[in-house]
Parts: sequence; C-alpha cells; structure tokens
Amino acid sequence: MEVFKLQPQMRGQSETVLPEGSKRVLGRDAQTLNIAVGYAIAQAIKSTLGPKGMDKMLVNELGDIIITNDGATILKEINVEHPAAKMLVEVAKTQDEEVGDGTTTAVVLAGELLKNASNLIEKNIHPSIIIRGYNDAAVHTIEELEKLSNKISIEDNAKLQQIASVSMGSKNVGESRSKDALAKLIVAAVKEVADKKDGKYVVDKDYVKIEKKQGGDVLDTTLIKGVLVDKEVVHPGMPKSVHNAKIALVDTAIEIEKTETDARINISSPEQMQAFLEQEEKMLKEMANKIAASGANVLFCQKGIDDVAQHFLAKRGILTARRVKKSDMEKLARATGAKVTTTLDDLKAEDLGSAGLVEERKIAGDNMIFVERCKEPKAVTIFVRGGTEHVVDEVERAIADAIGAVKSVIEDGEYVVGGGSIEMELATTLRKYANKIGGREQMAIQAFADALEVIPRTLSESCGMDPIDTLVSLRAKHEKGGKYYGVNVFDAKVEDMHSKVVEPTRVKKQAVQSASEVSSMILRIDDIIAAKSKPMPPAGAGGMGGMPPGY
Repeated sequence: MEVFKLQPQMRGQSETVLPEGSKRVLGRDAQTLNIAVGYAIAQAIKSTLGPKGMDKMLVNELGDIIITNDGATILKEINVEHPAAKMLVEVAKTQDEEVGDGTTTAVVLAGELLKNASNLIEKNIHPSIIIRGYNDAAVHTIEELEKLSNKISIEDNAKLQQIASVSMGSKNVGESRSKDALAKLIVAAVKEVADKKDGKYVVDKDYVKIEKKQGGDVLDTTLIKGVLVDKEVVHPGMPKSVHNAKIALVDTAIEIEKTETDARINISSPEQMQAFLEQEEKMLKEMANKIAASGANVLFCQKGIDDVAQHFLAKRGILTARRVKKSDMEKLARATGAKVTTTLDDLKAEDLGSAGLVEERKIAGDNMIFVERCKEPKAVTIFVRGGTEHVVDEVERAIADAIGAVKSVIEDGEYVVGGGSIEMELATTLRKYANKIGGREQMAIQAFADALEVIPRTLSESCGMDPIDTLVSLRAKHEKGGKYYGVNVFDAKVEDMHSKVVEPTRVKKQAVQSASEVSSMILRIDDIIAAKSKPMPPAGAGGMGGMPPGY
C-alpha cells in the first residue's frame, strides 16, 4: 500500500490510504493537465469548422471506416480515456441533442476558454475569479445575442432554406445544387410535422424519418409525404400496390398464442389430430376475417403472423407487413391517422388510416414498402440516396443537422448572421462591458471575448486567409459599427455577411452556455484521484477469470 499526504488542512495533517497503483494529481498540476487535455480535444476537431473545413477518417477496432467532419460524430467515435476529455465529448452530445447543429463550435469555444484560462492562471489569477468572470461574460453574451437576433416567420421559405443550406455547408454533400435541393426538402419536411400550440410552433424531429439506401445520386433524395417502411410484403399472393389504401395498425400476434400455464393435450386418434388442426385453421381464418371486416386493405403488424394467416389475408387481397418497428408504427399512425389496436376484436372502420398509395418497390436489391400521398401527414420520410455507403452516411448526418437548425429557428423565430460576424460583434461588446467591471474579473471577461474570436479565426485559416490580418480587419469594421462583417470563406475576404450566412440564435446560445459551463467545471477541479482497476482473477482461480478449480 502507498500512503499519500494530503495538503495541510486546518491545523494538522491528514492522511489517506489509496491502493497501490492509484494515481493522484494535485493543485496547479491537476488544472494544467485538465486544461491541456480539453484543449487537445478541441484542436482535434477545430479544422473541421465551416464550409471549407477538412474531413476526418475514423477507423474503429473492427476496421470500419467513417469519413466525416461532423463534430458530434467524431467525438462519439474516438475512444477517449481521460475524464476531462469525456466532459468535452458530453458538450458535443448535449449540443447535438438540444439543437442538432453547432457541435464543433461549442467544443472549439470550450477549448479556447480553457487555453485563455491557463494564461490567466499563470499570471496568478485564482480559478474562482476566472470562473466568476466567465459566468458573468456568458450571461452578458446571451443577453446581447437576444438583442442582435433578427425575427423570422415559418412562411419565410427562402430564409429557412438558407439556414438549412448553411447548416449543411460544412458537410460533404456535394456541390451547391445538391445542398439547395436538400434544403428545400428539409424545410418542407419540418413544416409538415410542425404543430401550433398556444400561438407557438413545436416541432418533434423524430417524426421526420431519415431512411437511407446507397445507389443513385444525392439529387435522387426524395421527400415522401408518408412513411417508408423497410419491410417486404409477407406473402407472394398479396397485392404489391394498393391505391386509396385503408390501413390497419395492429400490435398483436396474428397466430395461435401459447397458454400462460403449461398445458398438455392428449390426442389418441388421427381424427382427433385432424380436428385439432382444423380448429387452429378456423381460428386463424377468423382473425383474417376480422381484419377484412373492418374494411382494411393494408395491414401493418408489430408482431408475427402465422403462415396460414398469411394465406387467408392474401386470399382477401390485404397487403401485409409483419414485425414492423414500434417507432415506425407510431410514425404510420401520425401520417395516416390510424389508431394502433392491441386486439383484433377492437378493430373497427374508424380505427383505420388512409393513404393515396401503398406500394412495395425494390430499391438497391431490397424490397421496401412506400406509404405515400397521405393527406396532411404529421410524419414524413426523407429517403436519402448516394453513390457509396460513406456518401449516404454523411448526407444523413448533414440532413439531421439541418433538421435541427430549421426546427430551432421555427420554434424560436430568431436567427443571427453567421460567418464569424456574430462572434466578432459579441467579442466587441464584451470588451466594452469588461472595461466597466473593476478588479481581476475584467481580465477573465476579456479572455472570454478573445475566445469568441476563435470562430472567425478558424474560418479564415480554413480558406487560406491570414488569421491575424483577418481579425485586425474585422475588429476595425465592428468598432465602426459594421456588426454584420464576417469571413466569406468562398471568396476568402472580409465582407458584410447579412445576406449570405444566417444561423439559428439557439445554436449560438447553446454553444456559449455549454462551453462556459464545462470550462468552469474543469477549472474548479484541483485534485484528481484515479483508483486502480481491479485485476481479473487468474486462470484456474474460479470466477470470471478462468475455469473453476478442478474443472
């Protein structure tokens, strides 16, 4: 055992006993280590920021390859061990879940806040003062964000499509014509599922299903006003296409159920055996008759369907799919207006949903059922196509981010100008605010302002501009009142970005909140105690490590 001395506490010394192999890092060393790890994580994904950002190739233990520049995906896939690094990964996860976009911005900002805090700690400014300054700066930044936001309505299609396009700008979804086409699909999909409650719009992005299949071109991606179910028709005798479909959704097995208790049936003659089989068949036929009696000509079943029942359903011309996922059943209910029934006895005509067309089609060698032409569907599907599996995966990630961005701006009704212009304007107002604050907190607020400038600086680096010249130029423009000046990465110059790049206010707000909170949490740590993990029992010692003795 090793004995570690703790720092003097009150008037005496206290001791603690830790197992051999445990590690402990104290005080300034702990802070320096955590800051270095957090900054390293931010640096790992910094180059992916913006439309000119670079991609990362991630290879896991099985040799599977992911090529992406989506911050959340990169941090999810890389295997980090250090607890401070895991905290930065949580920032990306939170940003992805809350907003769906801006994950790289949040992590890069957190890394820059930690780096600037390290410089202040070296000047003997206590971490608690830095934390207080950072919290004050974050509150002021969010207040300024609200003032700098512009209003937008759900009817402003052009602006919504621009927001979707900007969100996908950093992803590898091909040239601008692909982005523009996808942006139109995304805005149409999100508006379709938006519900108005108490004068405000609410969007549940789970009802925009993203189904992907490699093959074709990115431009072949389509919006289905209904649901695409990745299942096939269960019986060859069933129709493959049904117009004006009446759809039944059933959450029960269409087969002979086994009894709850153990039971034995004694059959002593062939006649009894025949009667038993006929009774089974009769029961299955009655189930099919109940479905047909409701008026349904399409059936989606969440559980299994007996082969004999399939035969009877086919004879009645009912297109049927079985073992449909629960999430798909919920989307089908939203899209078609059907009710999910748990027993066939309860199935009535009013429980059925409707769709203009239900059809099985072969896509890239697999059969899929398209439920489309629904009237006012509250669940839709974006069917993603692309040349290779990697392209399809990246397009799916781009669409998911864009859906999050459009959802945010529709719910909040606010957007800000991007291209690094909003960060520069916030940094400018923060510096003015810092000058009004006395004491050492002023330095922390100025450090927060400097950290915000990492976004325009990184954007300028990604397109080959000189970052120092860019920041100097931007500061001069913003000091003179040019609050919309940012970095145009396509033309590699500083200009007014008001009509070029727009982003949801919520993306920026969440990024500032998350980055500020995680940096404050990491700076508050002054002691790391890492316990040694228990070794596995040796072979032959019993338990999980090896065979039991004498085996």
